[in-house]
Amino acid sequence: MPALEMAQETGKLLSWRKKEGEAIAKGEPLLDVETDKAVVEIESPADGFLAGVKAHAGDVIPVGQTIAWIVNAGEKPPVDEVSSASGRRMDTKAAPAAQTAPDAGTSALPPVGSAASARISPKARRLAREHGVDLSRVRGTGGNGEILAEDILAIVASSSSSPGGSSHAAQNPQAEACATQNLSQVARLMAERTTQSWTTAPHFFVTREIEAGALLAAREKLGAAIEKELGVRLSHTDLLVAAVAHTLEKHPFVNASWTGDGVRMHPEINVGIAMAVDDGVVVASIPAANKKKLGEIAAARRDLTERARAGKLRPADITGATFTISNLGMYQVDAFTAILVAPQAAILAVGRIADRVVPVAGKPAVRPMITITLSCDHRVFDGARAALFLSDLAAAIVEPEKLL
Repeated sequence: MPALEMAQETGKLLSWRKKEGEAIAKGEPLLDVETDKAVVEIESPADGFLAGVKAHAGDVIPVGQTIAWIVNAGEKPPVDEVSSASGRRMDTKAAPAAQTAPDAGTSALPPVGSAASARISPKARRLAREHGVDLSRVRGTGGNGEILAEDILAIVASSSSSPGGSSHAAQNPQAEACATQNLSQVARLMAERTTQSWTTAPHFFVTREIEAGALLAAREKLGAAIEKELGVRLSHTDLLVAAVAHTLEKHPFVNASWTGDGVRMHPEINVGIAMAVDDGVVVASIPAANKKKLGEIAAARRDLTERARAGKLRPADITGATFTISNLGMYQVDAFTAILVAPQAAILAVGRIADRVVPVAGKPAVRPMITITLSCDHRVFDGARAALFLSDLAAAIVEPEKLL
């Protein structure tokens, strides 16, 4: 099971693209994995044949655990790593790093009805502590009986529906109708990540209202040529990605991350775009956005959007963003504030473009205006830096053709 993002502990196997024994080429789609951010399409790391498949659709598997082998023609995977001929599920041993590294996130404790040692992930241990779950009475469902976060959450859910509670629900149909809805892994972990970001990063917000007439004109003028050449419609988000990327070149602290010990300055500018999917929000990244032409940004954004909706994002699509844009203008939202996407130090919340009465040369006039709000991590930069960034970004929005 590959690690597709920071702090990932498990991945949910959704489907295999190949059957055991089938040939596969390097780079060809092999399986689909669900993480807390997205459904990701995993490509084969080598040419060969799929063998020794040990994981099945629906399995939640610790990162680093062997789930299959890519072998040469006539070659067989190690005997101790292969499931039985009947095809039944079988626990696998974890990767060496998970076995030996003291920080790999596992520790021994006695499982129910057994004197043998079990393992527990840090996340499961934290959840058990928060909910008062007795770990000695938990039976792990992970490899080698490892206790996963899902095991703790299942116990919490079952304990909340006690016999008395079930009886009450049976007597009161409204209580049953208001029962807690189980979330998908993506939605649940997204909730945990946003909670962690909101409660650990000292957020502050800076807002600007900017005239967007030139932005609208640039979309019409430049969009026609891009659509004719590349067959993709230019969006306001594409223009904002380009404007943000070039502005970040002058403001490295806004493009930085908090590491826990200090500030990491990123040499690359990878702009993430928050995209709505069925189970929540995915941040897909456009790498080196400051070095791309506007048409290339538009094509990359369309490709990411289509694959996000189809659940075909690749690992590289959801990693590496150094700054994020969240645009709710298409939902007629005037303005909002966004929660930081850790470990990024900033995220830009974008509202709709709408006509408003504003002062022009001392007189009231109607102009198309856009409101943008920068959410910032005060550990990385202060209000003055945020204000200077927004000032330069506002200048780029007022004169986009000059910038592009």
